[in-house]
Amino acid sequence: MSKTILYARVSTTDQTIDHQKDQAEAAGFVIDEVVADHGVSGISTELKEREEGKRLYDKLRHGDTLVVRWVDRLGRNYQDVTDTIRHFMRQGVVIKTVINGLTFDGSTKDPMQEAVRDALIAFMAASAQAQAEATKEAQRAGIEAARRDGSKYRGKKPSYDREALGVVVDMLGQDKGASEISKATGLTRQTVLRIRSDPAAADVTLSRWES
Repeated sequence: MSKTILYARVSTTDQTIDHQKDQAEAAGFVIDEVVADHGVSGISTELKEREEGKRLYDKLRHGDTLVVRWVDRLGRNYQDVTDTIRHFMRQGVVIKTVINGLTFDGSTKDPMQEAVRDALIAFMAASAQAQAEATKEAQRAGIEAARRDGSKYRGKKPSYDREALGVVVDMLGQDKGASEISKATGLTRQTVLRIRSDPAAADVTLSRWES
């Protein structure tokens, strides 16, 4: 029995699996199963190399439908996206997008339809890569501009405040263990270990956000 599988790739804090599933269902898709990867780059990691992407390759069978929000969920690399779509089409899988309602079906034998389909695949894959590269370049430019103005570049906001840092330093001075300090402060053990390794750097980081 054929299935409709939604593949979601969640790479930022403003994306959720539920949101992508809700969008697909609002577009009329009846989703039988959701396969999702979290925090995986679509630029540097091919679909078949992602943990859940591998499962997707194993799950999809002839007659199944693969639903994605847009082709950029499959990847942000032109070659990877085109190879992925063509691989699934050869298997008899139909790929459909929620945005723009595109359908990539390998069953067509009409030369003109094939030409249009392949051109569309190429265009969408190229657009996904171009968008990813533009976003990455904008981020690099923004970070570089902020670094030139040291007052603006503060790095990642620390998870601790001045009071918590003081407690950690005091407990470290009493030779308390990282797990005990973590429990007392509510900070992760990793954060405690990072502060223990370089208290001065932890203080500097916090000072940037207090200014």
